Amino acid sequence: MSSGKSHLTVKKFYQKYRDYILFNKNIIISGIFAFFGGAAFTQFYSYLDSNSFSNSIVTLAIEYCIYLPVFGFLFYSDNKPRYFDPITGEKDFNVIKSDIKKLITAFTISEIVFSVSKVLIHYELLSFELVEPYQASMIASLSAWAIFLFVINLSVRSVHLFKSK
Repeated sequence: MSSGKSHLTVKKFYQKYRDYILFNKNIIISGIFAFFGGAAFTQFYSYLDSNSFSNSIVTLAIEYCIYLPVFGFLFYSDNKPRYFDPITGEKDFNVIKSDIKKLITAFTISEIVFSVSKVLIHYELLSFELVEPYQASMIASLSAWAIFLFVINLSVRSVHLFKSK
């Protein structure tokens, strides 16, 4: 009996926070791709240029080139039904524009926080030469991601991205 009750509780929780759960899933999946892509790139780049700061900046740019398209695809896939008018079946560009504005607002502060913390941590780790470049990238990414996830969830909530209509 308690197993059925806990299943209902989990189901209610999921239904209530479904959009946030899927949003975070998309961030994490796209982040994993960027994480490993950045680690591989920073190791390769360290053979070409020993400048820790340029390595940190270029690696961040590579991570964004991976992260943003993957996140965009996943977010759109999960939210596709929201972007079509249920009566006409046509795309509702007002909802799409509204969500894009909300996403840009939510991501702006979060990405600044992520970028600054990632570059600073990455740079410091490379400067001390205590770890390999790929390890510095991974440690910096994980640290910056922890901060980012907290800030992005506050931001998404504050702009009412998933406010029911």
